[in-house]
Amino acid sequence: MTGIERVRAWIAGYERAWRSAGTDPLTELFSEDATYRPGPYAQTITGLDAIAGMWEAERSGPDERFAMSSEVIAVDADVAVARIEVRYEDPVPHEYRDLWIIQLAADGRCRSFEEWPFWPGQPLAAPDAA
Repeated sequence: MTGIERVRAWIAGYERAWRSAGTDPLTELFSEDATYRPGPYAQTITGLDAIAGMWEAERSGPDERFAMSSEVIAVDADVAVARIEVRYEDPVPHEYRDLWIIQLAADGRCRSFEEWPFWPGQPLAAPDAA
């Protein structure tokens, strides 16, 4: 399997896990000591148990209605960048375009994940502090 195929398989697993009840599928996605940063300036979440807690807190449940598409932008050794687009339908339609920075271990699980989420209306720069 090529690097890009490994990344595509991991992204597909992430979507399957998001659509699944509970957090058991995360053991196939993340190493025990993985780090997960939900935004470029967000605090890093460390360890599978902490990632599972964040995962459950961030979603409504496995029956959320959404469509997800992805494009792998770059792969260099064990690090990849992907563009992800997610459109949620309920309770209010909204969408995200994200960049994911994924570092995979030799076993195919993620050891470092960083998300750069963007959505319509999000300010591109901080308000002027003057």
